[in-house]
Amino acid sequence: MTRPTIAITMGDPAGIGPEIIMKALAHPEVHAICQPLVVGDAGRLRQAGRIVGATIGVASLADAGDAAFDTDAVQCIDLKCVPDDLPFGKLSPIAGETAYRCIAAAVEIVQAGQAQGICTAPLSKEALHAAGHKFPGHTEMLAHLTGTPEVSMMLVSPKLRVIHVTTHIGLIDAIARIEPGLVERVIARGHAVLVKAGIAEPKIGVCAINPHAGENGLFGHGEEAEKITPAVEACRAKGWDVRGPLPADTLFFLAGRGDYDMVVAMYHDQGHGPIKVLGLEAGVNITVGLPVIRTSVDHGTAFDIAGTGVADERSLIEALRQAVELAPKPLAA
Repeated sequence: MTRPTIAITMGDPAGIGPEIIMKALAHPEVHAICQPLVVGDAGRLRQAGRIVGATIGVASLADAGDAAFDTDAVQCIDLKCVPDDLPFGKLSPIAGETAYRCIAAAVEIVQAGQAQGICTAPLSKEALHAAGHKFPGHTEMLAHLTGTPEVSMMLVSPKLRVIHVTTHIGLIDAIARIEPGLVERVIARGHAVLVKAGIAEPKIGVCAINPHAGENGLFGHGEEAEKITPAVEACRAKGWDVRGPLPADTLFFLAGRGDYDMVVAMYHDQGHGPIKVLGLEAGVNITVGLPVIRTSVDHGTAFDIAGTGVADERSLIEALRQAVELAPKPLAA
């Protein structure tokens, strides 16, 4: 076996993506586990390298087959789409278009068998929309580009794994969308990822929607019994260790101390809050259900510090590690 090639998308070039990439790829341990192939703009990466004081160079490539991973230079599929004078830290449709093109090119590279996974630096949803790409975020864009009808977002930290039934929609809309079939499919996607990661019989806890899991009908309008319990029962009938619906506050405590391998959150903030309390630098976002492996940092573009060189690369390094763990390993020549 040999190291998998991971396509790293540059994200929004006005954000901290170029800087954290140059910082992360200066770490020898990254190259020890994978062959990192950046999809972005070589000129922007060189700018970022100067900002962070990087000692590594950037090689501009037209094709993934030209990558020389045994050199000190960052290997970059150069889309040549970022003007030299594009400012850091400012919203721009040019930056949004670049972020989209990076993702689209990375998908093509993986589908062509030239990489085994995708790891994404952050993009700006507002910039993406300004460029005419009306996706809520990476997850939905990747589903569109790969022709995948339904995917799930999983957040991973050293102490906690959380998969979401709904994500980038309002709370009222999220409750309306939750139904037993969707909950069951999300649990199944999470179960499959955990088994692939080496957890043969994962223990999965499923959050309720209402406080105290509805307290037998005292809170809410019976959402737990109607929307969640049938899915849990269906999964248990498959022989899986799935428990719930459980009060979210108690469940996250139990999962954090190791009682559960994964928590199923019903809506965005229910799952994101606990992960982010544990630290942005440790969180990784994994898109589950795609025909390609995709991981990401669990933070945004940080326009307020972009271009200053102070951005923390640890989440990107962890995202790369997770991509390597989940990616199919190419056979050695």
